[in-house]
Amino acid sequence: MSTVQDLAFLAQLDATAQAELVARDELTAVELLDACEARISALEPLLNAIPILDKDRARAQSPGAGPFRGVPFLVKDVIPYPGLRWSLGSRLMAQNTAPFSTPFSARLDAAGLVTIGKSATSEFGLLGSTETMLEGVTHNPWDLARSAGGSSGGAVAAVAAGLVPIAHASDGGGSIRGPASMCGLFGFMPSRGRPVASGYASSDFTDFVLNHCVTRSVRDSALFLSLVEENAGAVGFVRGPSRRRLRIGAWTRTLCHGEPDPDVRHAHDRAVALVDELGHHVEEATPPAIDGAALGDAFFLIGGAMIADVVQTVERLRGQPVRRDELEPFAWWVAENALRGGPEALAKARATVAAAERTYVEATARYDVVLTPTLAVLPWRLGHFSSFVPGEELMRRMREAIGYTPIHNVVGCPAMSVPLHFTDGDIPVGAHFAAARGEDATLMALAYELEEARPWAARHAPFSCAKLLAS
Repeated sequence: MSTVQDLAFLAQLDATAQAELVARDELTAVELLDACEARISALEPLLNAIPILDKDRARAQSPGAGPFRGVPFLVKDVIPYPGLRWSLGSRLMAQNTAPFSTPFSARLDAAGLVTIGKSATSEFGLLGSTETMLEGVTHNPWDLARSAGGSSGGAVAAVAAGLVPIAHASDGGGSIRGPASMCGLFGFMPSRGRPVASGYASSDFTDFVLNHCVTRSVRDSALFLSLVEENAGAVGFVRGPSRRRLRIGAWTRTLCHGEPDPDVRHAHDRAVALVDELGHHVEEATPPAIDGAALGDAFFLIGGAMIADVVQTVERLRGQPVRRDELEPFAWWVAENALRGGPEALAKARATVAAAERTYVEATARYDVVLTPTLAVLPWRLGHFSSFVPGEELMRRMREAIGYTPIHNVVGCPAMSVPLHFTDGDIPVGAHFAAARGEDATLMALAYELEEARPWAARHAPFSCAKLLAS
């Protein structure tokens, strides 16, 4: 497939459909890769979503026999993949290459996915916008002046633009779900312990992080989860909706006691009406009595301790100090805050996180699912979450915008952003659903039902292959 029309056609197919073409011998894996490279060449200069592309390595890779055989794939540059750079979005790590396979990368290969490169991320996955001093700015395919979100901004931009049909993403406080909402994708975060190990050292901060993917279709996400999950207590491949009617608690107040923008509130009200129409029992719920500001401070103190550990490890390995210009200002700010606080502050942060988890679990125990907006605001303009914004102001902006998703990382429960609404200006707004830890299948079945009721697959971003190459 080499014509412009063929490229646009393939860009509209999800990963399952592309793999089926290979399975039926209608296309070869090499032809899928050729078409993917052509799409990347056409749109990547606009988006800046894929900083690391290794075409030769991808062509030399013999796809595994799994159900995604031959499908081009991206790994977010926060985890290792053998032979590719592993920078975590930071100039400090720019020369680092992963020499080894991990249980997670082995599952990707066995699934038949062809990893063609790495997607862009914010530095160390800290910020809600993917614009770094190492890679530059990643643009949102729905509006190039807006951020694609963070820290999985490169992954969502690439999938929303049709460069690849599926991409790895990770979520430490909303980094799958927030960008998915901003770019009109389905973003699912599994329960803690569900995916196999990704291969980097565990810490308080990385314990918050769950690895999964971003997709256009629910079936791609469900199949991916079945292929990378741990065998013990596995969900398996959830193939469709359930007849079970759910008790759903809904609220709009953020953990920082704010309310969403009017457009976001309108999208939430429509989501409530939809699940009610589908026969689920929806009631207005009282948000958990959690001090969101204190939880955010604890979250970033734990993140700062992780960065301080990285800095100290690099200094020990190379025998010289890390320079100020090797990290972005916000990373230095959170690391220095953690070092100033010392062990007592870290212990207090852990206690704050543990108390928030208990409060959330108790407050939501009577519901099968809870429904909120994904983000409190519409996709922000580039620069709004720049690392050069002073630290205290960045924290204020994050409290204002990202007030729903971090608690689910603390609890380790499954959660998802579903692209149910688009504004009059054609800007996507996700609806956010979460369930109790281990209830991944409940959420996935609900996602299928929502997809059937309000199909979103035919909506394509203005700066996507499906739109630009078809015109």
